[in-house]
Amino acid sequence: MALVVKDRVQETTTTTGTGTLTLDGAVTGFQTFSSAIGNGNTTYYAISSNDPEFEVGIGTVAAGTLARTTILASSNGGSVVTLSAGTKNVFCTQPAGKALYTDASGNAIALGTVASATLTNATGLPISTGVDGLGTNVATFLGTPSSANLASAVTDETGSGVLVFGTSPTVNNPTVTNYVETVVAIGTVGATHTIDLTNGTVQTATLTSATACTFTMPTATAGKSFILLLKQPASGTATTATFTGVKYPATGAPTITGTVGKMDILTFVADGTNWYGSYIQGYTP
Repeated sequence: MALVVKDRVQETTTTTGTGTLTLDGAVTGFQTFSSAIGNGNTTYYAISSNDPEFEVGIGTVAAGTLARTTILASSNGGSVVTLSAGTKNVFCTQPAGKALYTDASGNAIALGTVASATLTNATGLPISTGVDGLGTNVATFLGTPSSANLASAVTDETGSGVLVFGTSPTVNNPTVTNYVETVVAIGTVGATHTIDLTNGTVQTATLTSATACTFTMPTATAGKSFILLLKQPASGTATTATFTGVKYPATGAPTITGTVGKMDILTFVADGTNWYGSYIQGYTP
């Protein structure tokens, strides 16, 4: 069964009520539905009479009859019309709601909803507002393809083998060439200082003249590590520093190099329970 539309197809009917139309033959100069459309096929039809009754729909053609399969518009508010007595004209038509045409500028216009279409060499399609069925935020990304819009459109951005946008992603076995770590300049510290690894894991600090500093370590998260370049003041009196909750090798905790202007390099690594420290001392920056 196919939908067929032909020119100059018109018959009369005296059918009343809401049932299938019995067709009484072609109007002079026109074709019958059976001969032009073909039995078993569907077509767009309209029924009109001298009364205010009218009906537009999709009908199914059989020998001498037309079943009113789908009502598209009517004088009964879009429902099937109860036809009154008298002769009515039934003809093949192109309903406005099913029309697709071009305007004076060559732009395609559809008055109804197109169920499906194949576009070839089409331009001007408004992706961000004119395409249905896209995933959440996909239209926004297509309209403005920024990194932020891509991140909002992707739903599985963490894990192995997919896009990673997380601030703390797990990356398996990467190869990184010639990388540079961010160096955090703590500046001059006083009697106490809490180490924060949020901004970087290579940090520099300068002790205050004659003021010992106690450093509080961050949480000992397994796999965390950092390097501290600890400097004595450039002038004044050298001092010392201690680090809370750090385990050192058998040689014990370091005694910070007691010379003004010198620098010690301390390295720390955590196993999830403890921080472990090592050190190299006596550098001149």
